[in-house]
Order: sequence, then C-alpha cells, then structure tokens
Amino acid sequence: MNTQSNAVPGSPLDSQAIPPAALSDTRPLYWSVQRELWENHSIYVAPLAIAAVYLLSFAVSVIWLPNTMREVWMPHTMREMATLKVTDSLIGLAMPYTHAAMLVGLIAFLVGIFYSLDALHGERRDRSILFWKSLPVSDRTTVLSKAAIPLVVLPLIVVAISVVLQQIMRVLSITVLVVNGGGAATLWTRLPLSEMELVTLYGVVVMVLWHAPIYCWFLLVSGWARRAVFLWAVVPLLAIAAMENIAFHTLFLGHTLHGRLLGFTELAFDLKDKNGVPIDAHFIPLTQLAPGRFFSSPSLWLGLVFAVACLVAAVRLRRYREPI
Repeated sequence: MNTQSNAVPGSPLDSQAIPPAALSDTRPLYWSVQRELWENHSIYVAPLAIAAVYLLSFAVSVIWLPNTMREVWMPHTMREMATLKVTDSLIGLAMPYTHAAMLVGLIAFLVGIFYSLDALHGERRDRSILFWKSLPVSDRTTVLSKAAIPLVVLPLIVVAISVVLQQIMRVLSITVLVVNGGGAATLWTRLPLSEMELVTLYGVVVMVLWHAPIYCWFLLVSGWARRAVFLWAVVPLLAIAAMENIAFHTLFLGHTLHGRLLGFTELAFDLKDKNGVPIDAHFIPLTQLAPGRFFSSPSLWLGLVFAVACLVAAVRLRRYREPI
C-alpha cells in the first residue's frame, strides 16, 4: 500500500490555507528580539565590558580595605557606634557597590539611546528593510521588538550584571579581609547588599518608565530621517527651547527636557530624612522609596502616553518608508 509522506502544498492557494495559529506558534516577536540581539552585540557587550573594567579597578582598590575596616569599624566607645560616624562608614562601604550599579545603568542608557537612533534608520540605510518586509512579520511586531530592547532587555541586563558584579565584589572583599585577619564578619553583617539590590531593581524600573518617551521619540525619528538622525532628534527641540527663551523669556521646554532626563529622582525617592536633612544617595534605604508618589505622577503617565503615540506613529511610518 502506497502512503504519501512529506506532503507539499500543490499550489499557492494550498499554502495560504495554513491556519493562522501556525504563524503564532513561531513566536515572531520573540525571534525578532533575538534578531536584534544577534545583530547588535553592543546591547550586552558594552555593559559587560564596563562591569569587567570596574571589577578590575575594584580588585586593585580592595587591597586597602583591611586598613579602612580597622580605622572605621573599631570605635573606642559604644557612643561612637551610635553616632553619625557609623552611618558615614556604612556609606563608605556601600559607595563602591552603588557606583558599580550606577555605572552599568549609565552605559546601558547610552546604549539604548544610540540603538534607538539607529534601529529603524539602519535597516533603511543598508536596504535590509526589503528583505525583512518580505517575511511574514508585521510592522507592528518589528517596531515592538526594537522598542523592547531599551525598554525590557537592557533593564534586565543591567539588573543581572549589577547583582552578579556586586556579589563578586563582596566575595572578593571578604576574601581579602579573611586573608588579612579580620573584618569579614563586620562587612557581611554591616553591608545591607540585599537591600541595595532591591533599591537597584526599583531604580531601574523607575528609570526605564521615565525614559520611555526618549527612547520612543528617537525610534520614531530613526524611522523618518534620511540622515543625521541624532541632529533631527535633538536640534529641533533645543532650537525651540532657545526661541522660547528669546521670545517669551521662559524656560518651560528646557525645564521639561531636563526633568525628563533626571526628574525621576525627586519623584521616586525621598532624598531627605524625617528632619529634612538630605541623605547620601550612595545608600538609600528601602524606607526612602516613594513608589506611590512616582506612579501617581501625571508627568509619568503623560510621558507614557507620548511614548505609545510615538510607537504607533513609527509602525505606520515603517509601513510606507522605502530604503534610503
């Protein structure tokens, strides 16, 4: 008895009869994001490289840690343990770990900016847009996959690298202290690294939500401009801000742009204690987080609405844009 195997559709109409579920099973959004990672190694190479450089620098500086521990954590009286000296000492211990997370986050922010500026422009410049449009992947999926890099992938990379880097730093510090005969237990108990990692996670979420309009605006301009994407994305805004200042003697747009870059800190954190004294940003306790104030801020939601509008416009723009 003859059996038919490896059946192939006999006509284009037969091939079009494939149920829609077959396409969804291929997970086009997932593979589109994977494609961005394959084509843009800087997404993860740059944060890893800066983390490696910082770890090397920290490994050199940790040589002096035993002397620092003896000078700072060996008070002469119990009163000194309860004074500001111990608080300052805690900040001194936490400072390298905070700097590590901040540096990795800054590099990831810069990578996200330059990626967004080139995401849609690059495929038009090298004419690969013709190939990608020939695939059964919608413009919406393509734009969302590119937006997912600065909005989802890079924040996850920052958190993962920061946590691993800080843990390696603590193990290295404890090893040096044990070899030199003391202070390891003090470092382990006095340094609230788990609390600092939670603050880092919260800070990364806050930053990506606050900076979402910037990434999406650059993505939109990347799909529109034929050349000099950075200039088209930045110069018009600066020119309008300058004209506003000259014509009306106001700085509304300038303050808005500055607030969009750094304004999340005042909303997301209480940077003063109960007595109104500014706290050191190198160690922010969990009690100083203000998620309620941040997530109820109209500036946050207006920015997210603007980000969504930019993504919608980028999808429609890519549908009709041709190679450069």
